[in-house]
Amino acid sequence: MPVLEVHLVEGLHTPAQHAEVLVAMSTRYAEVTGLPRERVRAHVTLHRPELWANGGIPADGRSAPYFTAVVFADRPAELRRRLLGALTDLLVDLLGVDRRLVHGQIVPVQPGDWTVGGVSAGAARAFA
Repeated sequence: MPVLEVHLVEGLHTPAQHAEVLVAMSTRYAEVTGLPRERVRAHVTLHRPELWANGGIPADGRSAPYFTAVVFADRPAELRRRLLGALTDLLVDLLGVDRRLVHGQIVPVQPGDWTVGGVSAGAARAFA
């Protein structure tokens, strides 16, 4: 179920940094939530600089990453808080960005509204 997406401005970071972010964020998500890393799906979405603005100001060469992390809605608030902090820390460390410019959110999903292989996670949990 775990899904991560990081939005970045195209050309501000190298392909190697993108790859490092994907591996590190997947690993950290698994560590914080206790889920197997193999289940984590992570994506980097690149945006053309002319289609990105920070506070209404077009991208000026400064990176301002934005990330989302999909999490089951019944996960404890403390776990969600730790996950947001851990993912922010990774982006700051790996990309060298200003912490104040990193934004992120948890997207809560009800287990019954998520499927793996066509089987509802809510139903799968009932049989576990």
